[in-house]
Amino acid sequence: MADSADGTALTHGEETADFYAARGFGGAAGFGRRPALVVIDLCYGFTDASSPLGGDYSEVVAQNRRLIDAMHAKGLPVIFTTVAYDRAKAQAAAAFMAKVPALRLLEAGSRLVAIDERLGMTDQDTLIVKQFPSAFFGTAVSSLLASAGCDTVICTGVTTSGCVRATAVDAVSYGYTVVVPREACGDRAPGPHDANLFDIQQKYGDVVSVDAAVAAIEALEPVA
Repeated sequence: MADSADGTALTHGEETADFYAARGFGGAAGFGRRPALVVIDLCYGFTDASSPLGGDYSEVVAQNRRLIDAMHAKGLPVIFTTVAYDRAKAQAAAAFMAKVPALRLLEAGSRLVAIDERLGMTDQDTLIVKQFPSAFFGTAVSSLLASAGCDTVICTGVTTSGCVRATAVDAVSYGYTVVVPREACGDRAPGPHDANLFDIQQKYGDVVSVDAAVAAIEALEPVA
């Protein structure tokens, strides 16, 4: 444990944050003028606690619903992702499945790959089916964002250390401003959740509260 400039003791977390800040990490990227919300993998395979892949993400779902409703009210794009495999796609994802064999439960057409109805997905929203962690990999997400004139990607969903992080990294790699509302993301354990939110904030995007994200959305001009 180190001491701060005023002589008080720093926790390891504070010491790490100060180390990053002193080297220019963690700056604010801002919100942009035309965001899209990418709701990652809040399908029953993950939101049903009885699923081997699932957990109690009820609060994450509730916080996502706030964001989704705010985006709908402004006429802004909402993209949902789910993970589903048929035989050919399971073969293509063999290395991923070797790490997480429970992914085999996410069979195309099954209830586990359906988006949780509590989220209120509408016909105006877009559903993307993916097989790998990032919402961008092997999908049309980048083209959808470009065609909608978006400059910002709001990343939410599960898991923070897996598909949310992978999507955030790809989004900034494609040139988008990244916003991650912390209460709208979840993981199977607090350690990976907290560590990855810290890392995203330092290098890839702005980690903000859901309240702040909703306020920023509500401040935008409605889309005609």
